[in-house]
Amino acid sequence: MTQPALRRELKFTHATALVVANMIGTGIFTTTGFLAGDLGRPSLLIGIWAVGGLIAVAGCLCYSEMGVNLPESGGEYIFLREAWGPLWGFLSGWISFFAGFSAPIAAAALAFSEYFSHFFPAFSIAGPAANSGAGQGWFHPGPGQWLAVGIVLVFSAINVAGLRPAARLQNLLTAVKLGVLALFLIMAVAVGQGSAAHFSQAAARTSSHSLPAQFAVSLVFVMFAYSGWNAATYVSGEIKNPGRTIPASLVAGTLTVAGLYLLLNAAFVFALPLESMKGVVAIGEASAGALFGLRGGNLFSAIMSVGLLSTVSAMVIAGPRVYFAMAVDGCFFRTAARIHPRWGTPMFAIVFQALAIVLMILSGTFESLVYYIGFALIFFAALAVAGLVRLRRRAGWRTLAVVNWGYPLAPAVFLVASAWMLSYTASMRPKESGLGLLTIVLGAVLYFWRFRRQ
Repeated sequence: MTQPALRRELKFTHATALVVANMIGTGIFTTTGFLAGDLGRPSLLIGIWAVGGLIAVAGCLCYSEMGVNLPESGGEYIFLREAWGPLWGFLSGWISFFAGFSAPIAAAALAFSEYFSHFFPAFSIAGPAANSGAGQGWFHPGPGQWLAVGIVLVFSAINVAGLRPAARLQNLLTAVKLGVLALFLIMAVAVGQGSAAHFSQAAARTSSHSLPAQFAVSLVFVMFAYSGWNAATYVSGEIKNPGRTIPASLVAGTLTVAGLYLLLNAAFVFALPLESMKGVVAIGEASAGALFGLRGGNLFSAIMSVGLLSTVSAMVIAGPRVYFAMAVDGCFFRTAARIHPRWGTPMFAIVFQALAIVLMILSGTFESLVYYIGFALIFFAALAVAGLVRLRRRAGWRTLAVVNWGYPLAPAVFLVASAWMLSYTASMRPKESGLGLLTIVLGAVLYFWRFRRQ
């Protein structure tokens, strides 16, 4: 019996919505408080988001060219496999399964429960999963955890039932998220009780490192919030007219989110002086409360709930396409390569991911290790962009005019920035960086032991 193929059903709007929804997650609403204490100046706080946007745009231009020439679902796995060989492709997929998709989806689903409990306290997160992840035992069930599990299972089931309904739901959730955030920004300027004086008020830095060093490490936080700029490449094999749609959706989605991030951080500073932001995790809710009062905080909780659902939906769509591509090459469980004959979806890849997410939600072991996740993802994104330089030597390689302009400017910007972040993170955050490297080494051992011959 012939294996059915993935169907090219995604249009520009679907692919762009996927990029936007993958990018706008918990990062933008939880990192600014840390940046306020580390950097201490409003200009640096807003400027670091602009720098992060430029790096993301440089990366998505390089990924666009690779996506046009390698229009297969799988993202970095495909790019690294073609540029550097199957080992590096496998390692990128190995990291994606844990740090790239499963853990962030678990975190977003639990965050939804946390915001939902703002209105319905019975659904609060139980046990260690609500804070550090440490405690007695490893199984921490509770109403909040079970709600998060239910959300993941519902979105996974929708994705198994077909890409088209999943994409339509994704478009709706993304439109609602963007619309409500736009309303928040308009209201902040029109009726918010903020102050323009906050833009000139510095704060005492909580970091003992020099500003250049701290700026480099803080960029890891920012790039974690920008992660997802490459989302359309994970579903390249299901995009109509990939030669035009992939570059357009990556650039349009990234620029949209970069502009929104700058405006949101300006709104945060308008609402609160930096000194009041330091160490505040729920910076969005705190800003809304300062701008609009108690009802504003409640409104923002509702906004975050919708936004987090959009993030969960987008990542549930993207992740399984990586494992599917790996399984086709024999670098993952073979069943993950099976496509449902009726719905045309990688059913078992979706199921494997859902099981991993549920385990992380109920065990509380996922923890928001932003530096660990950021270090690993930045490393492989940089390796993929470096691979573009090598792939361009192939006969018949189709170059993009926007990348040719000033070449190698785009890959150089991304690679230099990545090397800057990785080197400072390795020296200032050795534990998280070491854990990222250890995960890569363990993946290499698994590859040579289990998958190399396949």
